[in-house]
Amino acid sequence: MLGPRSVVVYSRKGCHLCEVVKESLSKLSRRGGFTWSEVDVDTDAELRHQFNDDVPVVFIDGRKAFKYHMDEQEFLRKLAS
Repeated sequence: MLGPRSVVVYSRKGCHLCEVVKESLSKLSRRGGFTWSEVDVDTDAELRHQFNDDVPVVFIDGRKAFKYHMDEQEFLRKLAS
């Protein structure tokens, strides 16, 4: 695959699990190979309805990869595939 992979985490303010996942992504992104961004589901009624309390959700290149928790080794494996 050309260029860095794209990772998006859907989260909300005040979500402890979201903070844990974002800390992991920040740490892992220093290795390179992907860029990541965060989308606050509470900023959009459709996203709030779609995800409800199912956050955080991590997508890699548009494909759902993790929900609630993200194992760093599994993330790296999925990123490499």
